[in-house]
Amino acid sequence: MNKKEVFEQVTDMEEKIGQLYQQLGDLKNYLAELLEENHRLAVENHHLRNRLESSTEQEEQKETGKSSTEVPVGEGYDNLARLYEEGFHICNVHFGSPRQDEDCLFCLLFLNKSK
Repeated sequence: MNKKEVFEQVTDMEEKIGQLYQQLGDLKNYLAELLEENHRLAVENHHLRNRLESSTEQEEQKETGKSSTEVPVGEGYDNLARLYEEGFHICNVHFGSPRQDEDCLFCLLFLNKSK
């Protein structure tokens, strides 16, 4: 095997490694999109389950004739709670920025204070 053939083999391997690196990057981006969609759907599912439970409780209260002693929460509070459940900060420190899979004490304090 002469030097030219070795050089051609190394060049060929380099091209294949580049293609594999590109495929790996594409796969990584696709996986990130799937994870984001999964998280969004999980949050939406949780929100819908809560809404279903609350509407079921309201229907049961109407049927039994009992009224809730809780103060009704406004639409603004519901919107902020929904934003927080979707993974965004609602506190004045980081408002609107995405949360990093952890609860924010400022946001939780704000939600509890608003109740």
